[in-house]
Amino acid sequence: MIDHVSLQVSDVPVSTAFYEAVLAPLEIRPGHRDGAAVGFFGPGPGSFWISPARRPNDRELHIAFAAGSRDQVQGFHQAAVALGTEVLHAPRLFPEYDADYFAAFVRDPDGHNIEAVCRRLASPGG
Repeated sequence: MIDHVSLQVSDVPVSTAFYEAVLAPLEIRPGHRDGAAVGFFGPGPGSFWISPARRPNDRELHIAFAAGSRDQVQGFHQAAVALGTEVLHAPRLFPEYDADYFAAFVRDPDGHNIEAVCRRLASPGG
């Protein structure tokens, strides 16, 4: 389980808009600003922060956000597509990870690999 994650980004307002859009289907919303940093919080424990980059050549990071349903993974993907985001993997099962691993992967504005994953069995409508 992730307690918190912090990314350094090149443009905090652009990244804030990106994360507000793609995380809304997962019920994760911005909830705190600490100087230039923005904290996002969801219905469960943990937090996610973005702040101004300190080094121009930071390496790609991969962050996986837990989704409560496959519909939420679809919503994450649809929000990313609506923003014109690069899609690394459209929503699908990844049986190489686990039989019920349903996920989508996109790039954020700084090139980080961002994932929404649901590890629950598919149910009617979700």
